[in-house]
Amino acid sequence: MTAPPARKGDMVKVRNPEEILATLDERGELDGLPFMPEMVAMCGRSFHVAARAERICDTISWTGSRTMADTVFLDDLRCNGSGHGGCAAECRIYWKEAWLRLATPASPDRQPIDTDARAALMELVSRHTTQAPGREGEKVRYRCQATQALAASAPVSTKDVTSYVREYRVGNVPLARFLRVLARAAVMEPARKLGLLPHPPVKGTSTKSVRTPTLDLEPGELVRVKSREDIEATLNDQGKNRGLWFDREMLPFCGRELRVRQRVDRLIDEPTGEMIELTSDCVTLDGAVCSGERSTCRWFCHREIFPYWREGWLERVPESSGD
Repeated sequence: MTAPPARKGDMVKVRNPEEILATLDERGELDGLPFMPEMVAMCGRSFHVAARAERICDTISWTGSRTMADTVFLDDLRCNGSGHGGCAAECRIYWKEAWLRLATPASPDRQPIDTDARAALMELVSRHTTQAPGREGEKVRYRCQATQALAASAPVSTKDVTSYVREYRVGNVPLARFLRVLARAAVMEPARKLGLLPHPPVKGTSTKSVRTPTLDLEPGELVRVKSREDIEATLNDQGKNRGLWFDREMLPFCGRELRVRQRVDRLIDEPTGEMIELTSDCVTLDGAVCSGERSTCRWFCHREIFPYWREGWLERVPESSGD
């Protein structure tokens, strides 16, 4: 008897390496989705389902929303980049349901794992993490779940009402949030098609962006996101500051106090798989993720991508002494 699809809140356990190996093809993939080296350490452990991957945004060709069959997100499990050249994007990890089994609070974690199977799984997924350059001078290209997302998913039309309804029916979102996002989409999508929606949402008037001061921020420091007006003054007429885009999903964080999560200096370019080295200031902030509630064509996306922030969009906040 086939187990019912996992729903938000269900407790599941990641299967053991030998079980996962049996689901993968010679490229370490299932239905086009790679099982990555960063996931091997989670074998045998229990987590909660955070959402089903019913609607995810396309950050490769920017075609809108896509869906990934039989796939879920677990808690806030993210790729740490250890198997992909130190990429700092911290993408949320996709989990095929075939890699999971239902668990209970009484199920012990980390039952004895066959070390040979673990080594075999690591060897398989590591073998296909990078693609060696074909010709002299070509860059190494990485393969990960983010770079392979198009191959592992199918497009979803913005007109597909059933895909929106499914977000509520499968338990991904509560009714209040479902109605709020749907109401926003009902206004913004027609405005987008009629060319009435500002794009980019925040932009300057000059062809050149303003070089903002750097703060040399470190992880854990408390900062305040500047006002929309202050940030707008740093952007060019394309809504960018030195190539870094200020997204609509970042607007709700203006004026809020958050802590620096990490400095970002290496990222995998999803369309090409090449590693991008960032030479200018760029950080992520704890709790500041894309909500999937404000951007056209990607409503209800649960990838919760971390936006990248110029230090000039932030200001330090003195720590309270507690006296």
